[in-house]
Amino acid sequence: MRYIQVEPAGALQGSVRIPGSKNSSLALLAASCLADDVVTLEGIPAIDDVKVVSRIARDIGLELRRMENGNIVIDPRWIHSAVIDPGKAAAYRASYYFAGALLAKFGRVTIGFPGGDDFSSRPIDQHVKAFQALGAKVEFREDYYMVEAAELRGADIYFDTITSGATINSLLAACRAKGRTNLYNAAVDPEVVDTATLLNRLGARIFGAGTDRIRIEGVPYLTGGEHAVIPDRLIAGTFLMATGMNGGQVTVKDIIPEHLGSCLAKLKEVGLGIETDESSITAYGLGPIKATRIRTSMYPGFATDLQQPMTALLTQAKGKSIVTERVFPNRFNHVPQLRRMGADVEVRKETAFIRGGRPLVGEWVHATDVRAGFCLVLAGLAAEGVTRITGVEHLERGYDDLIDSFRTLGANLSLMEQETDQDGRPAIGMNGF
Repeated sequence: MRYIQVEPAGALQGSVRIPGSKNSSLALLAASCLADDVVTLEGIPAIDDVKVVSRIARDIGLELRRMENGNIVIDPRWIHSAVIDPGKAAAYRASYYFAGALLAKFGRVTIGFPGGDDFSSRPIDQHVKAFQALGAKVEFREDYYMVEAAELRGADIYFDTITSGATINSLLAACRAKGRTNLYNAAVDPEVVDTATLLNRLGARIFGAGTDRIRIEGVPYLTGGEHAVIPDRLIAGTFLMATGMNGGQVTVKDIIPEHLGSCLAKLKEVGLGIETDESSITAYGLGPIKATRIRTSMYPGFATDLQQPMTALLTQAKGKSIVTERVFPNRFNHVPQLRRMGADVEVRKETAFIRGGRPLVGEWVHATDVRAGFCLVLAGLAAEGVTRITGVEHLERGYDDLIDSFRTLGANLSLMEQETDQDGRPAIGMNGF
């Protein structure tokens, strides 16, 4: 059994370079299937989700190679299948992008239901609505579904709720459909804009990405091209929050500050100093952390993916903080783990009430998803004694260099292994876990 060990190390100091966005990378890799020539992507992180994409690529004939300089070269000309193995599709959430990316070329896609983080069900009803509007039929089976269309035709698509995943999937399906497609109530996330930017470089005609109304003029083919993925705003936000756990000063580099507007405003509100440059952000402690209220929402609001690490930060704020989760109301699997460490947090429906200022104590805790793992690392930085975090595989899904990055800032993190008994349980040291 592997776990991350976090030991007290004082204030963080230094700088860290931010990798390419996980969420954007998974969309870009699928989008490259639409091209009719070679696509080169720069900055795709070497995370586990990308490794799953690589395994899917081998199954369907998509050539995908990581070069010595870190770029990924994708050759979609040899794709021979649009059947995605259900087990591999279930390994990560964004597998549904292959449905939109392969439908126009093959007319029929078979794919397993999306997996990934288990904090909440993530319905694909808006994806299905978009496919049907474009003329496709969707059929559900026990562990997979099929999307089929003899021809995709442009349509007006009105999303019932703002959804980044369905907006991106609609872009993929519509860019090679016949005629014009209009997306209404579309998501405005940077990852949506990044996907549209790549597609336009390949010859697509997408207008209005970054607004709530997007127009797509279908084209018969796409060329090859090159594109650099945007930096990961969610990892950047987490490192900035880490500054507040013990004070110190941390600079995140290779970032687009505009992507973190709501996060930076809230960090200033709780008492951190924030300085921005063209491609970097510095956070530094100005004194005790202050209690606040947070309500997550779709971009440009406070990101649901930053709610969990922010909850760890607010355990350090004296007074009562209130965190309301409006995107995924059940995204509070990190709270019982924080309680194990001594935090006073109560969850009622979609809201967490945090009575901060109580000392945290190192414990065995478990990360149930990527962001919960980041939350527990931050909590461990401020805890007395040693914190041991299992569920390392979830962290590796989202960030391949977590331990070294925190060590660069002076944190004391280590990847450890422990023997287990015949039933797979830890042999020692985890009473009550």
